Amino acid sequence: MKALRHFLLAVQFFSRIPVNGRLATWVGWSPEMQRASAAHLPGVGWLVGLWAALLVALVQWLVLHSPWTPLLAAVISTAGTLWLTGGFHEDGLADVADGLGGFVPPERALEIMKDSRLGSYGVMTLVTVLLTKVTLIAVLMNSLKPFWSPLPIMALLCSAHVLSRFTPLVLMHCLPHVGLAASSKTLNVAGKQLNWRGLITGGVWCLPAIALLWWLGSGELVLKVLIACALTTWLVQRWFRQRLGGMTGDCLGACQQLNELAILLAAAVAVHQIV
Repeated sequence: MKALRHFLLAVQFFSRIPVNGRLATWVGWSPEMQRASAAHLPGVGWLVGLWAALLVALVQWLVLHSPWTPLLAAVISTAGTLWLTGGFHEDGLADVADGLGGFVPPERALEIMKDSRLGSYGVMTLVTVLLTKVTLIAVLMNSLKPFWSPLPIMALLCSAHVLSRFTPLVLMHCLPHVGLAASSKTLNVAGKQLNWRGLITGGVWCLPAIALLWWLGSGELVLKVLIACALTTWLVQRWFRQRLGGMTGDCLGACQQLNELAILLAAAVAVHQIV
């Protein structure tokens, strides 16, 4: 029952899915619960991934025979996830790009990352990542067989959203929080380094996603996706350690977005093994 409360608290914090009224009262809140809820971020990824997958399936069902179907489905699916999460992770990515895009001291970078205004580095990074994501989803829809079935791309999207949301937990386990404490919205989530128990909890959420990838393309696809995630996460944490001496909530969002992109890219590279 405690785990369910932590999961619902994660849903409330990391998405726009309503957890309010009597349900919110039953869930409760405390700084300790908020920190524990972070371990269920991959569980929130299941909800976001299922939503993205359903949107793809709906578009494919409505306009099956159009050559524009994959691109349209990719755009609507991506827009749908932005709406469901409020662009939570994308906002973090843009803030990190603004803060670390130039060569400024760590203290100034943290100040820039807390500024609500979006700079040129943030805009360029956000546009590039979203366009690349849409392109990769469309390419995968064209490549996965049978082309008339939405199940392969649905399985891949679910897995991408779940596994990419495990990688911020690795950052929380490895790096200290260095954000501006007075104004940090994620201090209660990432203010203390995540313990092994939290990391294992997040890993359990990922097991069905790995099974889906295995069903989709055997062990080779699983291996390529996991290698892509491991490499991306290692590079990101090394970058944050060198530039900031740790991580912030924005860094967690950037890590999730870059890993989601890495998973889709790894799947696109391996797609000839899937079909």
